[in-house]
Amino acid sequence: MAIWCRNISSLRRSVVKRQLSHLITPNVSGQLIRCRSTKISDAPPDIRRVNKNITNLIRNGRVEDARRLFGMLTHRNTVTWNSMISGYVQQREIVKARYLFDKMPQRDVVSWNLMISGYLSCRHLEEGRKLFDEMPGRDFVSWNTMISGYAKAGKMNEALKLFNCMPDNNVVSWNAVISGLLRNGDVKTAVEYFKRMPERDSASLGALVSGLIQNEELDEAENVLYEFGESNDGKEDLIHAYNTLIAGYGQKGRVGDARRLFDKVPSYSSGQGISRKKRFERNVVSWNSMIMAYIKAGDMVSARELFDQMTERDTFSWNTMVSGYVHASNMDEASNLFSKMRNPDVLSWNSIVSGYAQTGKLELARDYFERMPQKNRVSWNSMISGYERNADYKGAIKLFMEMQQAGEKSDRHTLSSLLSVCAETVALFLGMQIHQLVSKTVIPDIPLNNSLITMYARCGAIHEARKIFDNMIFQKDVISWNAMVGGYASHGFAFEALELFELMKRLKVRPTRITFISVLNACAHAGLVEQGRLYFKSMDYEFGIKPEVEHFASLVDIVSRDGQLEEAMKVINTMPMEPDKAVWGAVLGACRVHNNVEFARIAAEALMRLEPESSGPYCLLYNMYADAGRWDDANEIRVLMETNNIRKEPAYSRMGSTSS
Repeated sequence: MAIWCRNISSLRRSVVKRQLSHLITPNVSGQLIRCRSTKISDAPPDIRRVNKNITNLIRNGRVEDARRLFGMLTHRNTVTWNSMISGYVQQREIVKARYLFDKMPQRDVVSWNLMISGYLSCRHLEEGRKLFDEMPGRDFVSWNTMISGYAKAGKMNEALKLFNCMPDNNVVSWNAVISGLLRNGDVKTAVEYFKRMPERDSASLGALVSGLIQNEELDEAENVLYEFGESNDGKEDLIHAYNTLIAGYGQKGRVGDARRLFDKVPSYSSGQGISRKKRFERNVVSWNSMIMAYIKAGDMVSARELFDQMTERDTFSWNTMVSGYVHASNMDEASNLFSKMRNPDVLSWNSIVSGYAQTGKLELARDYFERMPQKNRVSWNSMISGYERNADYKGAIKLFMEMQQAGEKSDRHTLSSLLSVCAETVALFLGMQIHQLVSKTVIPDIPLNNSLITMYARCGAIHEARKIFDNMIFQKDVISWNAMVGGYASHGFAFEALELFELMKRLKVRPTRITFISVLNACAHAGLVEQGRLYFKSMDYEFGIKPEVEHFASLVDIVSRDGQLEEAMKVINTMPMEPDKAVWGAVLGACRVHNNVEFARIAAEALMRLEPESSGPYCLLYNMYADAGRWDDANEIRVLMETNNIRKEPAYSRMGSTSS
């Protein structure tokens, strides 16, 4: 029996050694650390090294490996337990964290604070408060964590009660309360608490200014800067607050105010003898913030003037300007500036690739893409999206395959572009494969689900589209409804489209101009003339949507199909804009069906003016004259076609046949 037990013990030790030999993780310097298994059962291990290994595994996202290592240890200290609990808290696996917390032989204040923080991050305020009340001893972190938790949850009364109960408030406590008040829109009280602060740290003034900006109180933020900035000993902290307000003015479109504030910050030359640490002066962030304000306002000239004045630039300065030119579609200036960069980073390259792709210059975009020293997912997505937007669908698919071969994982943006390719090319089988990839790799958000609905609807798989639509439940937006209504309408399911539209209205989902194009098309296909008229009228008086040319084209189509060609011409004559080819095309097609040559001539002549090189109107009008036996008129059209050098497109027509 003793021999059997020794054998089992020896076997267990050897298994433990083998398992620990695989638990290798890089340390801070990038070297490999190997846990020596010989210490696990024979002697007290090097706790500090083991704790470091657990921490490194958690930092690298290998929480389960950290847990296996933790479980093999026979000697643990409080830091070991806290490290493992911290890993679970970071992953929001609060049940596992609590299990370890309850098993701890001895806890310190860090253990309690970790669990409280974990509960609050998962919005379990009651559990967090219960632990807080049970703590044998609290420190500043305990109080501040609980105050911040209440503030983030909008329970400012509870946060203030705790704040007032604290035996001593530190600057972090004050900042937590002020940030909470601002987050909950109580600007007046937040400023009052700021004024009452006995001392402030580097975050205090910046946090107040940032919170006031979020509450649209930019003028109050500037007043605070002037009132408390003068008494601020930390001039570096003051410039941070100024930079925040300059950026805030820029975001709100108040470029003049941003520049006024920027000009109030002095700019010293490097030769002046004031210590840099004590200076209140512009730094590179000040310049970048002001440049961004100009770019957001579309004033690239002023942005460039400021950029050229900078004596010191960082990569962000260059990227801001390059990106600004890209958004302004000025690729010549963007590429010129890019070529002057000493060390462009991946963001710089991505801006150029995206810019050329968006402007349709795919060869240049691909050239920069291939020259990139390092690509990331955004690089691949920009190029794939460029191919999709410019209708190079084969290029998009081919590049996606290269992306997979390169080992780069796709994300929602990649998959959305590919689904658009499938929708445009009506590639149902490929779309289904992309759908499987979506299910395996990401959690679909609303835009991605909308792309799936559109893809299936365009491919005629209406049942699959509706299944995704129904599964979205409370996560639909108006684009989801438009995609489904449009899918039904374009495939002849007119009554289903209108039924869904009525449901949309009952659920108070506000339709858009796109919705009404699908609804009116459904009425046209179903021959619902009066209902179509009512929907058209409801656009303006019920939803405030002014009908555009597409809506008039649909209304003309509705009445023309019903043979009401005079009514169609009345609609055209009352249009507030010039009718386009869709409008006249609807009339001409209906004239062919209802054999109305007179209106057909009017519609055809209008189309000839709009599309001078198209043979369609000539051929259709010729055929109508031929059917009516009006050969002189038919020959006139043929002569006109020859005079205008119009070549007939390959299709069936009796043009050129004998009149006998």
